[in-house]
Amino acid sequence: MMHPHKFLIKFKDLTTFKALQMLHRNYFFILFLPFFVFTYCKGDKSENKDLTELAAQNNNSYATGFNVEQQSIGKILSITNPWPKSDKSYKYLLLTQEEAVKSTFNKDAYDGIITVPVERIVVTSTTHIPALELLDVEHTLVGFPGTDYVSSEKTRVRIDNKAIRELGKNEGINTEVLLELQPELVVAFGVDGTNKSMATIEKTGIPVIYNGDWVEASPLAKAEWLKFFGALYNKEKQADSIFQRIETDYLNAKAIAAKATNKPTVLCGAMYKDIWYLPSGTSPEAQFLKDANTNYLWHATEEAGSLALSFEAVYEKAKDAQIWLSPSYYGSYQALEASNEHYTKFDAFRNKNIFTFSNTTGATGGVTYYELGTARPDLVLKDMIKICHPQLLINYDTTFFKPL
Repeated sequence: MMHPHKFLIKFKDLTTFKALQMLHRNYFFILFLPFFVFTYCKGDKSENKDLTELAAQNNNSYATGFNVEQQSIGKILSITNPWPKSDKSYKYLLLTQEEAVKSTFNKDAYDGIITVPVERIVVTSTTHIPALELLDVEHTLVGFPGTDYVSSEKTRVRIDNKAIRELGKNEGINTEVLLELQPELVVAFGVDGTNKSMATIEKTGIPVIYNGDWVEASPLAKAEWLKFFGALYNKEKQADSIFQRIETDYLNAKAIAAKATNKPTVLCGAMYKDIWYLPSGTSPEAQFLKDANTNYLWHATEEAGSLALSFEAVYEKAKDAQIWLSPSYYGSYQALEASNEHYTKFDAFRNKNIFTFSNTTGATGGVTYYELGTARPDLVLKDMIKICHPQLLINYDTTFFKPL
């Protein structure tokens, strides 16, 4: 992510134009969409209810889109939900150099054979970078499309030192530069499986794995994709230990929030043209608000994806909302009012109770939330608790969300 202008944010990763077009079918430019519509969510209620059961089948606690299984031949990495409503799955054989020498296998039975631990990798989403850093393998990253979007100080040093090459745009990766880098693996994300750049890369013999963390239906399920990277680096135990700490911190924060005796009413998002987009009650974002013990005013909705409402419908229901989270890309009250003076009629505006993560950025303008938020849902939840129940986390300073 980067800020090319003061109040405009170009979004990468989870918010590609194509992904949002598929979800909303009514927008021209993603700069103007509110935060909470950026992540696809599974709309079928049964999927949310059965997360634990599905995850158990995949040897995970929450995540349902991947599975790592140790077999006599090596590790089998399966990707079962690489993008929304995918009817395609992938299977990769992960072998150490020793296993590769000793094992016999049918190459055609797999979508790729990968030697682990990976020593040279290209990732394509800023959400992948925290996993590399948490596992202490960020030194293996050799290329990234859109390096200005990267917020991490540690990885920015490697970018500035030319240890990580710029690869252009995700939808049109500079394959010549990528081939010069000779990565052993490219970790991509897909919105429908038609990325021409990735198809070109695969033809050169470099394996491409689609990471579907953004398709998961809960915050902890997204974070559990750390174990996906753990398998690629033979660091399964370390990944599991780190995830358990994140899970514990998240659940402890949730328990603290449950002690609050009041549930502040919450409004999210802002207008894009004539439509106000908000998260559905079945979305991961609504899960955050529920776990923060708030009264999200649309918590009972069950639509797939996000809600698309008129200003009048939102105003009627939320004019008295106590807290307003993430009013799209707006970074100040002045900018919000200049966009639409009707925003000033909301109590949250009048009481200066609006909070955004858009102003929390790295050195080159990358929005920190879009990099670290997926990997650290515990920090996101604590931010919301601090905002909605400040008396519960007196000494906590928010990581992502700041007052408008």
